[in-house]
Amino acid sequence: MENTDISSYIDHTLLKPDASEKQIEQLCQEALLYNFYSVCVNPSWVALAGKLLKGSRVEVCSVAGFPLGAVKSSIKAIETENAIEDGATEIDMVINIGFLKDRNLKQLENDILIVRKSCSDSVVLKVIIETCLLTEEEKIIACNIAVNAGADFVKTSTGFSLSGATIADVELLKKTVGNNAKVKASGGIKTLDDALKMITAGAARLGTSSGVAIMQES
Repeated sequence: MENTDISSYIDHTLLKPDASEKQIEQLCQEALLYNFYSVCVNPSWVALAGKLLKGSRVEVCSVAGFPLGAVKSSIKAIETENAIEDGATEIDMVINIGFLKDRNLKQLENDILIVRKSCSDSVVLKVIIETCLLTEEEKIIACNIAVNAGADFVKTSTGFSLSGATIADVELLKKTVGNNAKVKASGGIKTLDDALKMITAGAARLGTSSGVAIMQES
């Protein structure tokens, strides 16, 4: 796979709570240099990222309900609306994992639906299910509900929980959603080998803070 092919899979990510303005500026400069698909930043940095990337092909992604997914669905919707107003074209939301564990599946679907309704048709919605906290059955249930609620992607992980993406999880998610949605692998993708394995397993997008290292290695 050529360098340009790898770069087009990468959401260049900086979601650390101590991220500074200078670091966000560097993130955007790197995204422009390597032609990454997007930058993924916390909501407070969306406007800055949008300004720095204006006129480029690099998208701006932000998060809702991050990283726990336990805030009210209405708060996730407000976060989504604000991020879009500031220039985000993609939203990565975290599901309420407790709803899934309790099999409150209608509440779980509504949690996703309210965010989907806060997005225009042109805004990409990725639904983070936090695979490391789920059984195989729960991963399948979460994927099916996300698809039913209109998700464009199901995403493995926040990168802030027990572990990140695994090959087995990416394969399972891809098998479950088929052509009805895409899969984003996130968490622990640090090397070119990691990236290639995730893509081979079925990932259409990679969330990583190691994009520059991966590109330099490739």
